[in-house]
Amino acid sequence: MIEQVRPRQIDDWAARHAEARPLMLDVREPWEVQVASVAPAGYELAAIPMGALAARVRELDPARPVACLCHHGARSMRVAAFLAQQGFEQVANVAGGIDAWSQERDPAVPRY
Repeated sequence: MIEQVRPRQIDDWAARHAEARPLMLDVREPWEVQVASVAPAGYELAAIPMGALAARVRELDPARPVACLCHHGARSMRVAAFLAQQGFEQVANVAGGIDAWSQERDPAVPRY
């Protein structure tokens, strides 16, 4: 089962995985990342659009914890499931996506 992490819980998630260098994987399209993005705190941030992930999955370390982020949480959930099928052991979905991030964590992140 894929762990669901709300934006307000992301610091706790990152702290639980601090020794393994957690990664926030933004799977939105480049234009979406330009409109609104998150500032990494306790984790690294990488952006790979969902449509490009199958071709680029080898860029990611399957032993590293990964939290997937999209606009509302649906695309990132599909990506998290895909990563789990590829052998990634510690995968989470940022439930509610960047829209919830703006509401729960940082209102300076634009909603779109």
